[in-house]
Amino acid sequence: MKKIALATQMVTGLALCFSIFASNPIIAGSTIQHSKKTDLSAPETETIPAGPVQTFLVKTEFLETSKNKIRKGDKQLKKALQELVALADKALKSGPYSVTYKSKVPPSGDKHDYMSVGPYWWPDSTKPDGLPYIRKDGQVNPERFSIKDADYHGSLCRDVFQLSLAWYFTGEIKYSDHAAKLLRTWFLDEQTRMNPNLNFGQAIPGRTNGRGIGIIDTRALAVLIDGVQLLKNSKSLSAADYQGIQDWYKAFLTWMRTSPIGLDEADEFNNHGTWYDVQTVSMALFTGQPGLAKEILEQQTKKRISSQLDTSGAQPHELARTVSWNYSTMNLQGFFQLAALGDNVGVDLWNYVTPDGKSIKSAFKWMLPFAQMKKEWTHQQIKSIHYDGFYRTARSVSSKYPDLDLSGIKDQDNEENSLLVLTNANF
Repeated sequence: MKKIALATQMVTGLALCFSIFASNPIIAGSTIQHSKKTDLSAPETETIPAGPVQTFLVKTEFLETSKNKIRKGDKQLKKALQELVALADKALKSGPYSVTYKSKVPPSGDKHDYMSVGPYWWPDSTKPDGLPYIRKDGQVNPERFSIKDADYHGSLCRDVFQLSLAWYFTGEIKYSDHAAKLLRTWFLDEQTRMNPNLNFGQAIPGRTNGRGIGIIDTRALAVLIDGVQLLKNSKSLSAADYQGIQDWYKAFLTWMRTSPIGLDEADEFNNHGTWYDVQTVSMALFTGQPGLAKEILEQQTKKRISSQLDTSGAQPHELARTVSWNYSTMNLQGFFQLAALGDNVGVDLWNYVTPDGKSIKSAFKWMLPFAQMKKEWTHQQIKSIHYDGFYRTARSVSSKYPDLDLSGIKDQDNEENSLLVLTNANF
């Protein structure tokens, strides 16, 4: 049966904006120094243990450098931190999130099971009951949002990372406390935890209760995992909580690699396959299986570079979509996240070239002149092109490709760039 490749929107909700730097304690190296509080209205803080944290997408040395520059008064980073704190304060008022909050019950009869509806599937107007639904690529059916599990998972990933990063830079316990609460609600509490499967992801009314393609719904989990890593040494997240989340992801990773639905997604030939690898590699690293992470990158991801790109660097499977720029950018972002994850296990995807001359660098170079307005995008694009995502990708990888001229890329000044300034990572 022909597979239908779908994807969700770019993880724009993961952009972080922040304020109130002036009221925060001074950051000194990897340890935040606090004088004894006498003002009961002052925020409760804790001294973050010395030594780098172990994140997987974000480079810990970059975080430490940012922290030191803020201590020394770097104006750009101070402004970015102000914006981070502002959005983290907003996140304090959000959640908790749970798959059990939905009114509809999955086919299993268990609300702890995640479920979602395929975004591009609509009622068939020629049928009295509209069934089975028909596909309209790139056009999102509002019914997608009637079940909130996908939205809740995206919000969970965004908020946990915002809050964890705010705690890392400020030491204010209110941020780590709320992040830990969100994590316990989603992963650990018996009344609200999600079962570690996506058996009912991206269902199509009249066709199927769930598909492998639904696994792309959780692709932001790599960002959430970095948030958990930032919180690992906080007082808010106990060792038992951390172990519990690790155990949950071990079970989810097993489901991803052994279930019929997981295996169905594993052999997808476009962005779905790329983001499947992002998730499995992230979970392997988080659960202490670096050998498995390396195996996936060597045996699976390198083959995807060969099968998804042509020798010019174009991405034919993404160019066939009705929003071809969006999907080309999204898939490239996934490959660069895999390159960042590969750094943890000594796999260099940044400079890897297949035997037939294909590489993620060539894919980046192929898209570059369009973002620089040197070429006109002539592939199908039923929505307006926004270049912000490509700009952030270009900036985050610029140090990897110093031979490329990245000037002139169109960009809009928005809150997502503050996260980029602080972390040099594009989510």
